Amino acid sequence: MIRRLRPRSLAGRTALFLTLALMLVQTAGLLIHALDRLDLQRIILSREISSRAFIFWRTAVLANPDRRQTMLYEIDLMRGLRADLSDTPAVRPGMPRPPPPLVEMFQVKRWRALPPNLRPRALLVAGGEGPRDLIVASQLPDGQWVNLWLTVPVMRPWHSGAFLVAFLMMTGAALALIVWATRRLTRPVSALARAAEQLGRDVNSPPLPEDGPREVATAARAFNTMAERIRRFVGDRTQMLAAIGHDLRTPITRLRLRAEFLEDDEQRRKMLADLDEMETMVNATLAFARDDAATEPSVPLDLAALCRTVLDEAMDARPGLTAEAVTYTGPERLRISARPVALKRALANLVGNALNYGGRVRLRLDGQGPKVEGGLVRLLIEDEGPGIPDDCLEVVFQPFRRLETSRNRETGGTGLGLPIARNILRAHGGDVMLMNRQGGGLSALVTLPA
Repeated sequence: MIRRLRPRSLAGRTALFLTLALMLVQTAGLLIHALDRLDLQRIILSREISSRAFIFWRTAVLANPDRRQTMLYEIDLMRGLRADLSDTPAVRPGMPRPPPPLVEMFQVKRWRALPPNLRPRALLVAGGEGPRDLIVASQLPDGQWVNLWLTVPVMRPWHSGAFLVAFLMMTGAALALIVWATRRLTRPVSALARAAEQLGRDVNSPPLPEDGPREVATAARAFNTMAERIRRFVGDRTQMLAAIGHDLRTPITRLRLRAEFLEDDEQRRKMLADLDEMETMVNATLAFARDDAATEPSVPLDLAALCRTVLDEAMDARPGLTAEAVTYTGPERLRISARPVALKRALANLVGNALNYGGRVRLRLDGQGPKVEGGLVRLLIEDEGPGIPDDCLEVVFQPFRRLETSRNRETGGTGLGLPIARNILRAHGGDVMLMNRQGGGLSALVTLPA
């Protein structure tokens, strides 16, 4: 549950952590404030209670007995404190023991330490009906009793009823500031991730701006250096392979010319076939290594029309196919942004494999609205061939890996068709996966950004 609810982004996790830390600090600060305020209220209340009670007692001791009742009536006692004169004490045997905090708040010890002329002849203390009630009975020199009933008011740690609203407003403002700050601080990380993804699609993508805080600028500079080295490596490799291809074509051409002078027709035919096969392998290898998809610009195109074109060209290249052997289902139009030549080549490789091994091909854009989760377009290429063992579904995407054991290039190819298709599709930000169909055949699932 915690893992599912935890934010996935760095900004979300940072904001959550800072918010929890802020709430913890605020809670601790408010708790300290509340405890200090309660202690302060307790001290003030103790002084107020003891001073008012002592004033009442001092007046009763010093007043003339005839005027004592009148003088005591005029004394203003605080809320929660009540007093009267009586011939009997209000504290009687069997009453509950007084709560120690209230005894300390009333400062009973100070009453017992008063000067002899003010000290009570007897002092009785007992608890009341509740935990906040205290009863004190003190005897005057003439035998009368001053009875005091104390009900301590509930102490409130907060200043006002609007405190909670103010606390929530401060928390909301702090949360908004945290979210804004974390998004601003993690923005360079998101930019670095986008740049890395774009570099994976296009090795010639523009460099990152090397500005901002020192750490961000250092990371951007390191990323740009890495990208430049990758571009240099790819360029050097392409240049080297182009030179090798040029050097190989020259002896192949010489051998082709010499083969024409062979008198044995059968040997001449076999040698020319071997040279054609060698030239095909060299061209396929150079095309795979050169990766023309990295240099071709992306333009808006109609994927549905491109699919139909690939199927039409596949039928034209195989005159023996019937119209039922090549079918297309899907929308009439579907606009995406892609590299037309490279994407056409990838689809042609997949369609060609399906026809070579299955004899039939069905190309389908799923549903009326082909956009699926993640903003991708799904393209399914199905055949009715023998399929591929499950443990080889990924192996066939390795260069020069052929499951067909014969050396016939008409059936086995060069082993570069699927790797070239995957490289092209991944350069577009998509991918291709192979799956065995129930009942026989193979499906190639192509995904492309919508």
